[in-house]
Amino acid sequence: MSGRRVGFCLSDKKRRRMNLDAFAEFCEGHGVEVVEIDLTQPLVPQGPFDIIVHKLSDVIVEAEHNSQSQQLLANFQSYVSTHPSTILLDPLPAMTQLLDRFASYRIMSKLHNSLRDWRICSPPYLEIHSAADLSSIQQTVTAQNLSFPLICKTRVAHGSLSHEMSLIFSAGSLADVRPPCVLQSFVNHGAVLHKVFVVGDRHYCVERPSLKNFPSGPCDRETIFFNSHQLDEEMPCLPPPSFEAVAALVRELRAQLGMALFGVDIIINIHTHTLTVIDINIFPGYEGVPQFFSSLLSHIKSVLDKHSSAGPQATGSV
Repeated sequence: MSGRRVGFCLSDKKRRRMNLDAFAEFCEGHGVEVVEIDLTQPLVPQGPFDIIVHKLSDVIVEAEHNSQSQQLLANFQSYVSTHPSTILLDPLPAMTQLLDRFASYRIMSKLHNSLRDWRICSPPYLEIHSAADLSSIQQTVTAQNLSFPLICKTRVAHGSLSHEMSLIFSAGSLADVRPPCVLQSFVNHGAVLHKVFVVGDRHYCVERPSLKNFPSGPCDRETIFFNSHQLDEEMPCLPPPSFEAVAALVRELRAQLGMALFGVDIIINIHTHTLTVIDINIFPGYEGVPQFFSSLLSHIKSVLDKHSSAGPQATGSV
């Protein structure tokens, strides 16, 4: 690995959460140079890069309505296309689809068939595209076997607003939804969320507090609005998910997504004990993950070694 140059393209918030300075120092001790990429400057003089690790979520989302972000993204894509030997971790199209919960939930809904033997599933969900859908939403909820309470999440799975959610308890309260969004049947899970952090072929499971249990079925309770980052329920002692089942889930998602750095939010249905996938996250924070630095550097090394052994015709991959 000596002499390798790894470019990092992250937002200020992401670089702080990851502690990129400390990671760069860690890499330096292993003969690897970490270069912070400045998208506002020409990329060619900043290179060359053997591999680029990035989280361009801010730029991708803003590019839909901001010409400056469109140009930054275009410049980055142009550099990548003209430097095919530079590996991108992870591919832009794969990351982009996870910014859209409509797309990621379609992936999640297929897990029931591919992982049936592991009793892994995802709750029924409904896409709400616009306010025009609201008139028929009650009938659609019933027709697609969604059950109250329903959890409502924004379509865009990035930024502070993506953590603003609501819990809807009756058909009358469906007027509280703000399209575009997804409705997902709420599953009682003992107030414990299992966050699975994936780094290449390794994964780590960390418990976090979650929503308490609620009676199934509609009721006259008012809609609850909450932020998923600010839950502090007391977590009961429940058995963790099977390591083998989580490993099977990670393998399946890596193949489906074509990605190496992502997170999966799973819960355990307290009634059926089914492992239930409720969200997929791009390049998460990895808080609570032991040896994250060594795991990431190890994956970078394995990708570069595989790339080198495949010869100059190899294309960037995870």
